[in-house]
Amino acid sequence: MLERLRQRAERAVFFGRVLRATGAATLLRPAALGRLVRSASRTKIGPHLAVMFHAAAHPDKEALVEYAEGWQTDPACVRRLTWGALDATVNRLANALADRGVHGGARVALMLPNGSEFLVAQLALARLGATAVQIGYRLKAGEIAFILGNAPPAATVVHAEFLSAMGEARAATGQAGPLLVVGQPASGGAPLPTHATTWDRALGAAAADQPPVSRAGDGGGIIIYTSGTTGKPKGANRSWKQTGLESVADMMLQAGMRADDRHLTVCPLYHSAAPAFVGITMALGATVVLMNHFDPAGALAIIDRERITSTMMVPTMLVRITNLPPAELARHRQSSLRWIMSGAAPLATETARRTMAVFGPTLWNFYGATETGLVTMAGPQDHLARPGTIGRALRGNTIRLVDDAGHDVPCGEVGELYARNTTLMSGYHDDAAATSAAELDGYYSVGDLGRVDADGYYYLESRKHDMVISGGVNIYPREIEDHLHAHPAILEAAVVGVPDPEWGETLRAYVVLRDG
Repeated sequence: MLERLRQRAERAVFFGRVLRATGAATLLRPAALGRLVRSASRTKIGPHLAVMFHAAAHPDKEALVEYAEGWQTDPACVRRLTWGALDATVNRLANALADRGVHGGARVALMLPNGSEFLVAQLALARLGATAVQIGYRLKAGEIAFILGNAPPAATVVHAEFLSAMGEARAATGQAGPLLVVGQPASGGAPLPTHATTWDRALGAAAADQPPVSRAGDGGGIIIYTSGTTGKPKGANRSWKQTGLESVADMMLQAGMRADDRHLTVCPLYHSAAPAFVGITMALGATVVLMNHFDPAGALAIIDRERITSTMMVPTMLVRITNLPPAELARHRQSSLRWIMSGAAPLATETARRTMAVFGPTLWNFYGATETGLVTMAGPQDHLARPGTIGRALRGNTIRLVDDAGHDVPCGEVGELYARNTTLMSGYHDDAAATSAAELDGYYSVGDLGRVDADGYYYLESRKHDMVISGGVNIYPREIEDHLHAHPAILEAAVVGVPDPEWGETLRAYVVLRDG
């Protein structure tokens, strides 16, 4: 009993530190606080509560800035939404979906590019207690059909650009639920189906009042489809009411995230990493700046124009930015940037070095997965002192490195990385076999191989299925790739195993050379 009380007190002190450090503990006027309490009591737990909070606290503060395609030449392609306007838009969509039969516990498929509509849809579904089924916009009709069959939605929100593929997938699976279409079909493209409604028309006819609370369902969440090197994609199921905050709060505290941040989002929102950082930004009441289509020079220009303080990029994006001509890098101010977060793919040591040569000691690197949430994090000094590290375990995480027999390996040896925390998925949707294969005594793995040093710093070696066994020796492609990345002529490198009559397997490297 005393130990439990001590742990609760320690957690309360920790979260108090986070609130003070981030500046998120905004004081509300009594009238605004009363409205917030009444509104929050009539809705589900979820990320939409942050929008409700900040709409009451500072309705005129900028919440979202969207840079749509064509922004370089047309000022109308830059849209700005305050917290008050964002909250009203979320309510309108929630009411429009409710009018079409979407209720708590229902699933709604989203196939949208980066844009304000994607964020509004995610928030509106959370407000209804419904679950978002996220479909990548690069998928073909057959792949979309698999997802629709695995998690049949009650309704679908799709961009007009992808209407043809979605229509084919819906026909193949017999889906006939309501369809909301964002944008207008291109000339010569698929026409708007007779049973579909445009986004603008649906929102224009809906009330901006908070939708009635639905008691059905488990509170809603999100299903993100993730695929390995083989097999069909698996839907990682996350429930909003089961998502913990300790690892997220630890990351916020370490990286210095603040309520006055202006966070640039360039990664696809249908993945798990970009929405996570958008959620953190919105929880703080900071401003999200959304770039519809990434290009390195454009990202630098937006960082300069919007005085961006933070961003999350995958290593490939960092490679492309740092490979810009020196004159292009020097043309844009970057002094506003306080932190850059890298993740979702291994960060090569040379990429880290080049990034900090351009942006200074601002680079952080996290390890995690759709299935596990945030697990470890490395800071700018770690990249210098311990090249290649993914950092130490974030608060709330327990990590095991195990061999093929399920036994823990000694410090310094390579094993499969399993994590346990309060941000784990609840399982793969309608796939008990895949869930069981990924789980070990309450820990989850996505097949990554790693090691830990005596100081608790973790290092990724490879993925389990990528390891090459040549002449009886285990070879980790990541190590070879790191060496290749250090060559001045090589921009990017990937190493794979190929059959060999003498050694069983040998290595083959694919490289992209730098300009010139």
